[in-house]
Amino acid sequence: MKIKPIIVVSGEPYSIFLEIFFKTLKNKKIKNCKSPILIIASYDLLLKQMRKLKYSFKIKLLDNNFTNLNMLSNKNINLININFNYNKTFDKISTKSNKYIEQCFNLGLKLMKQNKGRALINGPISKKHFLKKKFPGITEYISSKTGHSGKEVMLIYNKNLAVSPITTHLPLKNIFKKITKKKIIKQVITINKFYKKFLNKVPNIAITGLNPHCESSKDKNEEKEIINPAIKKLSKKKIKILGPFAADTLFIKKNIKKFDVIIGMYHDQVLTPIKTLYEFNAINITLGLPFIRISPDHGTNNQMLGQKKSDPSSFQEAINFADKIRVN
Repeated sequence: MKIKPIIVVSGEPYSIFLEIFFKTLKNKKIKNCKSPILIIASYDLLLKQMRKLKYSFKIKLLDNNFTNLNMLSNKNINLININFNYNKTFDKISTKSNKYIEQCFNLGLKLMKQNKGRALINGPISKKHFLKKKFPGITEYISSKTGHSGKEVMLIYNKNLAVSPITTHLPLKNIFKKITKKKIIKQVITINKFYKKFLNKVPNIAITGLNPHCESSKDKNEEKEIINPAIKKLSKKKIKILGPFAADTLFIKKNIKKFDVIIGMYHDQVLTPIKTLYEFNAINITLGLPFIRISPDHGTNNQMLGQKKSDPSSFQEAINFADKIRVN
């Protein structure tokens, strides 16, 4: 049976991503991946970074007709070239990279829409320069590009515990306005379906409150008016969900052993503890798309560019997950 490749979009050119990519290819587990890895990047940039970091890989260039996607091997770098005017004197992130990044994403998304890839993994981008306030994050950018705006769900996944925020990249003052019973129900159902379909597992889900200790001295109490009613409706649908729990104690060891997923009301409420627990051994999966999209849990970190000190753990987790997950 022919195995579809894992499509990798290289992202911001002035980042540590290619270093992480090279380190990952050297990993023994990755060499034994059943799925071939196909990267969309600049040949010129990749070659210069490889020489600068003193790596040596054979590069197999693919044609833009994608006729040979079923004849790939991880013994070399499988590359679709996107031209980029790499200038060593201009070694910083700016809007000058935007056209290149967009071309990489467009091609990667095209391959996924044509069902030619197993999963899409993208390197980091600069929200400030690439998104330019048009989207709160790359999750929303991709959901818009695929016609699935409003359906996207962010899941930060580790095999021991995953977390998902109801609101993502929002200022704290705006969070309570975006938390609704409908949104909670929709997000929990999406996560539950993902676990059952792709991981062959019925997840145990916990949900946090919004207010400290799940209490509010104001007339409006989100726990009573929104979160509790959502939990009751989800329980009637036979979904295994409990809460709301106070976020300050939910992540202690004896508690997290009980759950597969913790759903929080806002970004840092759940991302801070999971990154503290698992550091880079977690990946960002976007649910609610017509395909699996994964992002390693690290940023551009261009201050470390060329230093060969970057941690490839999260990208390796992304590749391993994409290789093992059940797909059609």
